[in-house]
Amino acid sequence: MCVASHLNFRKAADELGVSRSALSHLIKGLEQQLGIQLFRRTTRSVSITEPGESLMNQINPLLKSMDDILFTISETGSKPQGSLRINGSEGALRHLMNHYLYAFHTQFPDVDIDLYSDGALSDITNKEFDAGIRLGESIPKDMIAVRISQDVRFLAVASPQYLLNRAKPEHPKDLLAHQCIRQRLPSGKRYIWEFGNNDNAIKIDPPGSLTLNNNHLMTEACLQGLGIAYLPQGYAAQAIEDGKLVVLLEEWCPPEPGLFLYFPRYVHMNSALRALIDFIRARGLSA
Repeated sequence: MCVASHLNFRKAADELGVSRSALSHLIKGLEQQLGIQLFRRTTRSVSITEPGESLMNQINPLLKSMDDILFTISETGSKPQGSLRINGSEGALRHLMNHYLYAFHTQFPDVDIDLYSDGALSDITNKEFDAGIRLGESIPKDMIAVRISQDVRFLAVASPQYLLNRAKPEHPKDLLAHQCIRQRLPSGKRYIWEFGNNDNAIKIDPPGSLTLNNNHLMTEACLQGLGIAYLPQGYAAQAIEDGKLVVLLEEWCPPEPGLFLYFPRYVHMNSALRALIDFIRARGLSA
């Protein structure tokens, strides 16, 4: 699984805590036993074969079932201790704190919680984090994921002031004739707006003279009538309810997988992380 995820024997070996040669020998032995080639190897690259991908797709559900079983057989009577380092965007960590961590910390005050906000989709294994938080579509395939929110929705919104003398867009392409509030991602790239309507999908690189890297600032700029913004629904919900923002292209804004706490499959789980996962599952999903 690690080799299939990284397509790199060195990185997979580092994650598993074994030598590269031992991992390569193990894969060769498995291929000989199965009588199929799982990976194509050259001096420059590694790629997965069609039989290898088929095997991985069949094994994935079995591994997840095993993980779920192991989680339920937690150490009874043991007191969670140590530290818990979690990486995620500012909004994701705020969600975890508001819906879970405050209550968790009250119940387990001896657990040291270290939250790091960077929004850059960091590699939690290399950065030595116990877990991370991302939207479901962005989680690496070799990670275990625990849902912590309902599905989320991104909405195109504008203030009545902005729309006063402008026609509302009826199709995402109509945004090209509008002033939009663009977003700069932590990677330095601009965010491309993605829309979907049934089987139709379209990406728009919106025009606009204002670019921001924070959803709160984008919301404020939108409220000031500076253009159309594309925001997670939670940031705009109250302004929409108050009539200060208008939803545009709603039929082109379907829900997407929400936030998940995720962590490496093959790393020993400390008691603090196990306690948090059990706490989240017992508390149930938040909005």
